[in-house]
Amino acid sequence: MEGPIINRVANSKLATIDLEDVYPAGERVSIDISQWLFEGIVLHEKDFREQVKQHNWSQYRDCYVALICTTGAIVPGWAYMLISLELTPYSKRNTVGSLEMLESILFSEIIEKLNLDDYKDKPVIIKGCAHKPIPQNAFVLLSQRLQPIAKSIMYGEACSSVPLFKKK
Repeated sequence: MEGPIINRVANSKLATIDLEDVYPAGERVSIDISQWLFEGIVLHEKDFREQVKQHNWSQYRDCYVALICTTGAIVPGWAYMLISLELTPYSKRNTVGSLEMLESILFSEIIEKLNLDDYKDKPVIIKGCAHKPIPQNAFVLLSQRLQPIAKSIMYGEACSSVPLFKKK
């Protein structure tokens, strides 16, 4: 069987979304606030406020910052708020939790703002392979946003996608 090789994928109406294309650039950093607690577990307000005030916050310019406490100390909410207010003029975004949680929050915001008009009534593949740390929650949120508008939703690559949803 001779003849030209036809790329059926390129000629199809398939639309692909690659979350790596919207991955926000910037360094991810976590700050362990136990460094400002007495013996890593007790918050003395006066000392804590002084250490937070003296910290060089400019080093987090244009970073995404996750605030954590690795010692399991019970930290009052205002302490994270105080740190966040110091970080806000410098960081792109900061939150309480792990770096994974930070990524999930970033992608929640990105996916909420995505214009999905181009995917209306089309078969859509959500690209699965990524070289950047795309959180699993991002794929779930994207599929939920696509469900009411897409004709079908698949996951993976055009040559080997997994069907997930088809409009009835």
